[in-house]
Amino acid sequence: MPPRARITGDMIINAAVEVVRREGYESVNARTVSRQLRCSTQPVMYHFATVDAMKRAAYSRADTLHSEYLMNVPEGRDPVLGIGLNYIRFAVEEPQLFRFLFQSGYAEETSLLEMIDSEELVPVLAAMREGAGLSMEKTRQIFLTVALFAHGYASIIANNGLEYDEKLISEHLERAWNGAFLAAAQEEREHEETV
Repeated sequence: MPPRARITGDMIINAAVEVVRREGYESVNARTVSRQLRCSTQPVMYHFATVDAMKRAAYSRADTLHSEYLMNVPEGRDPVLGIGLNYIRFAVEEPQLFRFLFQSGYAEETSLLEMIDSEELVPVLAAMREGAGLSMEKTRQIFLTVALFAHGYASIIANNGLEYDEKLISEHLERAWNGAFLAAAQEEREHEETV
């Protein structure tokens, strides 16, 4: 008889993310995760004493997947617009993960301003800053505008309130980006003139 496969914490986290993808974060528990792994609940309970601890680990993994998805901007596309579109597209392709990340209460940050200062957002803001050619402060302002706009679209889509129309959304996102960029660039020029 072959030895039984060892169930690792990483395998459990991946299985929990798959349960979220298929059934939503509310369905994550020892039974659904063990079913996904085709094992008993014992290894799941061994690695995670509580369902909440398992959900938090799955949240962290989903957050990493989301960040990687955001940063996969096609070459030649404006990074800010590409990241914004990827944010919305993620809600289209992964609505359950989107709801888990942004509508479940598991985020460590409780406000958009806290999110802007989070470690996970550093690569996103760096790419935006490079694309915009502005200071980090102005890049953050642009991010706020584009993020609020993109999040609104993504939330409506993830909750089945709107059909995804990439052409229309791209046009709207570009308008939001252009307006935010022009305002930030003008403010930065005015600040430099007064210094």
